[in-house]
Amino acid sequence: MGEKGDIKRTRVTVKDWLKVLVLLLDEIAALLLVIFLLRYFEIKLPLPVIIVLAVIAGTLIFLVHKALIPSFHRKQVTGREGMIGRQCRVVEALTPRGVVFVEGERWKAKSADENIEVDVDVEIIAIDRLTLRVQRKE
Repeated sequence: MGEKGDIKRTRVTVKDWLKVLVLLLDEIAALLLVIFLLRYFEIKLPLPVIIVLAVIAGTLIFLVHKALIPSFHRKQVTGREGMIGRQCRVVEALTPRGVVFVEGERWKAKSADENIEVDVDVEIIAIDRLTLRVQRKE
C-alpha cells in the first residue's frame, strides 16, 4: 500500500486542518470585532497587551478545535448510519422477510441472501426505508 496510503493519509490530514481553519474563522472574526470595538470606544490598551491577549486567546481556541479532529473520524452512532453493523436477534423467521429485535425494539427485516430461522443472531447491513437488511452474524 505504501505510497498510495501515504497520499491518502496526507489528504485526510489536509482536509482535517482545513476543517479546523474554517471552524476558527468565526473566532477570528469575533476577536477582530472586539479589537474594533475597543478602538471605536477609544479604550486604550497598549499594543503588547493586545498581542499577548490575542496570542493566548488564539492558542486556546486553536487547541480546543484541534481536540475536535478525532471526532471527524468517529463512526456515527445515531440515525441510519448508526444502525449499520449492529447485532440483533431474529424473532420471526426471515423467509426472506420477518422481524428482528434490535435494542428493545421490533423491526421489519429482510434477509440479504438466505432464509434465517428464529433465535439466530444477525447483523444489520443496510436500511431500506423502515426495513432492515440483515445477514447471519459471522
